[in-house]
Amino acid sequence: MYHIFYETRFAAAHHLQGYNGMCSELHGHTWKVRVEIKADQKDEIGISFDFKKLKSITGKVIDRLDHHYINEVPPFDKKNPTAENLAEYFFHEVGILLPKTVAMSKVIVWESESYGVSFEG
Repeated sequence: MYHIFYETRFAAAHHLQGYNGMCSELHGHTWKVRVEIKADQKDEIGISFDFKKLKSITGKVIDRLDHHYINEVPPFDKKNPTAENLAEYFFHEVGILLPKTVAMSKVIVWESESYGVSFEG
């Protein structure tokens, strides 16, 4: 099994609903996201999945949030934009765009250099 990954960053603001603390106020992060996929075969030149394709697919989902107020972007207009919910969102949204030859493995989302969460389906 091959595990292929891509990491990127994006900037966005959010606030946490129902949170008792400073994060209930509008604030921003430079988010870091790592998308991991898995493949069990390589193509005729020895590649399991092209890195550029993974970057492009992930970018389509990142672009929905980059430099936005996440609380106004569906589904986060109805769902709390926690790191946990963002990780699950990336897992499912990137997964929808992948070809059937690969599958999602894990997504890790960092709010900062010190804090993050991973989601595996």
